[in-house]
Amino acid sequence: MSDTPTSSPSMMSKLRARLNKGDSWLTRDISTFFTADKLTPDALDEIETRLLLADAGVDATEWLMERLRNEVNAGRVKSPQQLRAVLKAALLELLAPIAQPLKMPAFIKPFILFVAGVNGVGKTTTIGKLAARYKGEGKRVLLAAGDTFRAAAVQQLQTWADRTGVPLLEQGEGADAASVIYDAVQSAKARDFDLVIADTAGRLHTQGHLMEELRKIKRVVQKHDPYAPHEVLLVVDATTGGNALIQAVQFHEAIGLTGLVITKLDGTAKGGILLAIARRLSLPVRFIGLGEAVDDLQPFDAEAYVDALIGE
Repeated sequence: MSDTPTSSPSMMSKLRARLNKGDSWLTRDISTFFTADKLTPDALDEIETRLLLADAGVDATEWLMERLRNEVNAGRVKSPQQLRAVLKAALLELLAPIAQPLKMPAFIKPFILFVAGVNGVGKTTTIGKLAARYKGEGKRVLLAAGDTFRAAAVQQLQTWADRTGVPLLEQGEGADAASVIYDAVQSAKARDFDLVIADTAGRLHTQGHLMEELRKIKRVVQKHDPYAPHEVLLVVDATTGGNALIQAVQFHEAIGLTGLVITKLDGTAKGGILLAIARRLSLPVRFIGLGEAVDDLQPFDAEAYVDALIGE
């Protein structure tokens, strides 16, 4: 199966409907921005306000507005169609670099994938969907229940293991998380598994001792493979707005992220947080979540996303 994401018409429709509730917050009523062949005096201010209200953040908003003003001042925006084209080009310039699918080279076996994130962002659900995706691609997948801090975490992961038919290695609540994940990697090597997806305790990015535990897990797993983990994914919730960016910054500083999963885009009509993350961190966005179904976790496609923001 190709690593390059593709967007079917149905996927595009789903993204637009979920993200904008059927409308585009960015270009809604775009024709009202024009009088004859000129933008109205407050048009740019309105676009700037919409970006800020959609959680795009100050940095990304200023960056985008500078490009838009340059095009307007050059006389290249005289119609709604031209404004959409300029917005699309600027958004793609910002987002295309972070649309990088997760690749697992065949020579890395087992590929070790850590999943981090605070409680409530959809971390366990994301792990289950990833397990289903990669099992469907023919990979032998093993789950590691490294979230031993929260009582229900192992049970929730077991539910997903049962649902997807993927084995789970766990040692119960209160076990040493580093030991659980170390044993999972050892088992995967002995049993010729392709992929280990390791859950880690859902922790606040402000809890220093728990962040240190994550660093310990990395050190322990590197006894198996000095280059492990091969991917460290942070799951963030799109509905939390600017707090998702704060989490990404602090987790990245603590453990060195290699990719992001943005969940619950179906729960917000905004979605601008992707712009803020792209401008601040430039971390690859591997997947976006659009709902509860297994196939609602999709590789991030910048062009499809921008088309959803721009509307028709």
